Amino acid sequence: MARLIWLTGPSGAGKDSLLNALREAPPDNLLIAHRYITRAADAGGENHVALSEAEFRRREALGLFAVSWQAHGLHYGLGEEIDLWLARGLNVLVNGSRLHLPIVQQHYGTQLLPLVLQVSPEVLAKRLRQRGRESDVEIAKRLARAAEPLPAHCYALNNDGALRDTLEHLRQLLAD
Repeated sequence: MARLIWLTGPSGAGKDSLLNALREAPPDNLLIAHRYITRAADAGGENHVALSEAEFRRREALGLFAVSWQAHGLHYGLGEEIDLWLARGLNVLVNGSRLHLPIVQQHYGTQLLPLVLQVSPEVLAKRLRQRGRESDVEIAKRLARAAEPLPAHCYALNNDGALRDTLEHLRQLLAD
């Protein structure tokens, strides 16, 4: 059975780096989906499809998203193509949202493999400061949110060390 791999984790945990590394040599039966986001294409970080809010809402109304949500003042969507890929027996890895995991669990049930990329508070604080996108207050909020317990039935994937080690652990999880 094809699986939807829902990768979550705090901002700064390294999700984009991990997905980019996996894109270099993905397993044969895996596709990594791009998200549709109401954020400029050159905003940095993840490779996404940039949409205006009006275009996002239009596509949402037309039913072109398998899943959509709002977070941090932006709209996020996963195109209906992920359902086509799953129907063809391909595993699909997406950069998901921890808060919207219950909705995705209801929709995909046993096809869902929820993963949470974690880093220690010290490493996360250092990474957030280095990238320079958040104020000290915003960093404190992100650290507090990252300290919340893992959602039930999620697999933890630690990214404190070398990215290649995290990538290897992810490959092992995907091979099971």
